[in-house]
Amino acid sequence: MRILYLLIPMALGVVGVALWVFLWAVRNGQFDDLEGPAHRILMDDDDPRIPRYRAKRKDDKSLND
Repeated sequence: MRILYLLIPMALGVVGVALWVFLWAVRNGQFDDLEGPAHRILMDDDDPRIPRYRAKRKDDKSLND
């Protein structure tokens, strides 16, 4: 019976922390768009991810050597 005096406050503390984390996530927009990433994987990108290289000139000072 004495252990309940310890376990009940500890359980309430864990529930309080879980509730605080959930509310923090909701306020910071973690659950705003649940379907967007699932649809985005099916979309075809028009822009290529790999940049196209152009002919290099002598006076070109770019970092893409």
